[in-house]
Amino acid sequence: MRHVVLLAAALGLGPALCGQTNYGPSYTAAGIVNAADNQVGPLAPNTIASIYGVRLSYVTQAISPNDIDGGVLPTVLPGTGVHVLVGNLPATIYYVSPDQINFLVPANLLPAPSTVQVVLEGQAGPAVQITLAAASPALFQLDDVNAVAILPDGTVTTPQAPAKPGDIILLYATGLGQTLPPVPYGQVFDQAAPLEQLADFKLVLDGVTAESDAVAYAGIAPGFAGLYQINVILPKSTQANPEIQIGFGKQLSKAGVHLPVAL
Repeated sequence: MRHVVLLAAALGLGPALCGQTNYGPSYTAAGIVNAADNQVGPLAPNTIASIYGVRLSYVTQAISPNDIDGGVLPTVLPGTGVHVLVGNLPATIYYVSPDQINFLVPANLLPAPSTVQVVLEGQAGPAVQITLAAASPALFQLDDVNAVAILPDGTVTTPQAPAKPGDIILLYATGLGQTLPPVPYGQVFDQAAPLEQLADFKLVLDGVTAESDAVAYAGIAPGFAGLYQINVILPKSTQANPEIQIGFGKQLSKAGVHLPVAL
């Protein structure tokens, strides 16, 4: 499920003993992606990410509320034996299956070259080289075309039930980098925390950067891990079904994603 907010992952497993055929999990750097838009490229601390491969797990299992103990997130789901290491730090695991694992890049890592490695019941895969950047913006999507956008009453906007210019909408993203205060490593953060780079954050509609007052809040989605929330007041000038991107400077989320809006 590639566009679901809480599932994102990466994994890897690899060589068996020298001289023996490898029957463990198999993956490459091309299969490590941002979970929101499935784009290959730099990840950021506190980003939900995915790895796609084969033989990644013996079971299919997702995180449950019982796996979160006192706000501390699990680094292995019970009964799965799957661990993901990012820069040698255990990452939170959201979901495992034979061909996909969703995980959270530890929030306390710094932008730099790093590695992703998965261990399945003691069998370690290769340490795949990745790059960690300060941010890797990505919007969660409703489908291949439309971003997830929710009205304050909880209604999900769709082409059949679009928003209108002037409406307040809530967008969800990952990869937006550090916040103030910083997100604790391995814990659910239950407070609002705006982006550390908030002054540089921008919302782009149909290629035009919106005025800063269009963004009422951009930061952690309280009660989640790796999920960011952007509260937007749609400008009156918003056109029908505009292309939407978010990010910092030239580092923007994927092009070709739209907001369901009707005039």
